[in-house]
Amino acid sequence: MSNPAEPQTNDPIALQAMLAAERAENERLRQIIKELQRHRFGRRAESLPVEQLLLGLEEAEQVEAEGFAAEDTADPAKREARASKRRTNRGALPAHLPRIEQVIDIPDKICPCCKGMLHVMGEDRSERLDIVPAQFRVIVTCRPKYACRSCEEVVVQAAAPSRLVEGGIPTEATVAHVLVGKYADHLPLYRQAQIYARQGVNLDRSTLADWVGKAAFLLRPVHERLFERLKASGKLFADETTAPVLDPGRGRTKTGQLFAYARDDRPWGGIAPPGVAYLYAPDRKAEQPLRHLQGFVGILQVDGYAGYRALAERNAVSLAFCWAHVRRRFYELAQSGPAPIATEALQRIAELYKIESEIRGRSPEERRTARQERSRPVIDTLQPWLREKLALISQKSKLAEAIRYPLSRWAGLGRFLDDGRVEIDSNVVERSIRPIALNRKNALFAGSDGGGEHWATIASLVETAKLNSVDPYAYLADVITLIVAGHPQSQLDDLLPWAYAPAPLKAVA
Repeated sequence: MSNPAEPQTNDPIALQAMLAAERAENERLRQIIKELQRHRFGRRAESLPVEQLLLGLEEAEQVEAEGFAAEDTADPAKREARASKRRTNRGALPAHLPRIEQVIDIPDKICPCCKGMLHVMGEDRSERLDIVPAQFRVIVTCRPKYACRSCEEVVVQAAAPSRLVEGGIPTEATVAHVLVGKYADHLPLYRQAQIYARQGVNLDRSTLADWVGKAAFLLRPVHERLFERLKASGKLFADETTAPVLDPGRGRTKTGQLFAYARDDRPWGGIAPPGVAYLYAPDRKAEQPLRHLQGFVGILQVDGYAGYRALAERNAVSLAFCWAHVRRRFYELAQSGPAPIATEALQRIAELYKIESEIRGRSPEERRTARQERSRPVIDTLQPWLREKLALISQKSKLAEAIRYPLSRWAGLGRFLDDGRVEIDSNVVERSIRPIALNRKNALFAGSDGGGEHWATIASLVETAKLNSVDPYAYLADVITLIVAGHPQSQLDDLLPWAYAPAPLKAVA
């Protein structure tokens, strides 16, 4: 039998061609292995994640603080100098926080010199931040019954207030706390149950899940209205990420999808409030964004996912592609070893990002003018350079794939040059995807397709509140209370996170 690894010809020219093809294939496989190794063991982004950088800084700052504490113990002068510096730089604590005054007075108000009475001439005041650990309390609702002495059958009593969980024990604020813990702080329900148990409140995980389900159903109209308002914009970002969902009967999970549609006009001075809406779908087929964005007219900024191209076939939607995804492919090659073409591509793309950093926050007209004058020459020279390099390398290599990626999307990648409202990349929506990934890492999977929809509903409101600097807990507590009390469905705009106005504080006896 012949060995399939042995060449089937002795022709020197054919053997050289076969050798060149084998070498190109080997290089391609090496690049794939390096990419998988970097994905498994290395950093996954072009830059060090902020969270990882902060972890490193935390450790360094703790060690430094320990050294300062030792110095302060040994040298009172240094301790006083540092204390004076802290008093100067610490700033004022928020005015809305309650103040509890502690008066530290002298025990004797007799003058040590003449024995006369001392009088107050002033005082020194200092403020320190104190924290009271979260405490449970019980709201007792009393509804007196009234009867008439003359009419024995008459009994008058105020109607019981509506509740999210009829016959249940949680207030709307308690449910909001559970929602924020799960969808903002990434605490699965079983961990929250453990936290509550430490304070003697035993709540089964299934009970918390029941509360979440009821809240998600109640908030669904607000979520739908949020997405309607976002779709009315002239420009949106879109992305998607996996949402593992338990697949009953099969003993494993299936892969659902959370599509994210975001708006953020702040980089060009737009007045529309930022927001993001997540929509759960059982798959990643192109029909999903087609269904979601029915009626949308404008520019959709996306990554290279082919499912969005069906939208571009409609005259109402124009696709703008993401330069960060282009950069990422060359970055992966440059990180794997010497790669002069990939390195030069990164340098050219860096010129575009430098220009963007300088014009961020300017008006669309100013951004467009700057891009036409400074960015267009870079892009106009980049395309022929990429084509030239592509012709010199093996078409099966990872570098060839990286080059073909932007060349096949060139029109969409250049769309930001002609419209100052368009960003150079889709990082806005990728940042909105990150909390979903964190929640997925902690919770592992949703319990069902319905759980995926709950995830989308509540996460949309939580993340939109955060984008508008609104406290998600206060927002959800007030909105749930308003809906339970019968807020009109025709006035849902008043319940959107950017329209939120905190309810006045009520004293509890």
